Amino acid sequence: MSSVLCPEIPSPGFSFENCHRNAMLEAKGLAMPKAQKTGTTIVGIIYKDGVILGADTRATEDTTVADKNCEKIHYLAPNMYCCGAGTAADTEMTTQMVASQLELHRLYTNRVARVATAKQILKQYLFRYQGYIGAALVLGGVDSTGPHLYSIHPHGSTDKLPYCTMGSGSLAAIAVFESRWKENMDEAEGIQLVRDAIAAGIFNDLGSGSNVDVCIIRKGSVDYKRTYDEANKKGEKQNSYKYAKGTTAVLTTKVVDIEEVAVRSIDLERMDTA
Repeated sequence: MSSVLCPEIPSPGFSFENCHRNAMLEAKGLAMPKAQKTGTTIVGIIYKDGVILGADTRATEDTTVADKNCEKIHYLAPNMYCCGAGTAADTEMTTQMVASQLELHRLYTNRVARVATAKQILKQYLFRYQGYIGAALVLGGVDSTGPHLYSIHPHGSTDKLPYCTMGSGSLAAIAVFESRWKENMDEAEGIQLVRDAIAAGIFNDLGSGSNVDVCIIRKGSVDYKRTYDEANKKGEKQNSYKYAKGTTAVLTTKVVDIEEVAVRSIDLERMDTA
């Protein structure tokens, strides 16, 4: 009678193999990867007539502010824009690539691309790289089916939401939305809400700062308000710190004579041939 080898049935429950592996690697001196910080606050809401996107303008390089007025709301198509958090080069190149594909789509089909089309292109592109492209995006736009707002994570997962935030200042911004957002907001109220959410990120996150950019997308029109508000204005000096010559008293004076030493060059090649 022949015996049949049955495949090993996995045991139910969680697997902690990676935990043991990581502990072994750390014991051998291998440094564990650190959590990456995006250093941005980007938000979006759906209001009565369309979508409003917002972003701060601080770009950081570790602990250094590399750009005080960075543009984080990127053009995709005449009816949609995209906010980017994460690696600035990745967000810029990713949105430029998708914008070119959407333009080719418009020329081929002779109609305006839907927001869901851009969402699908972005998520499939990011999923291919498993999160190694550091682009966390808030995509908003209005098409023939109405206003749409998506959050797109670097590994490719997406959420369709009435309001969303991303970036290191997103916790402060989402607190503003959770307490004040409501359906069918008018435009002025929506802009103020987006401005306050970005300001919350600016004042509660060191990676976010400078100005507030707002982009209002309606059916048939877009209003991009670059530097809509300076949430974190630099304080003015209360006094003048320029002092006239002679303001500070000279207590002592000491003059030191320095002996001048002449320097003469020697041609070594001529010495060897002599």
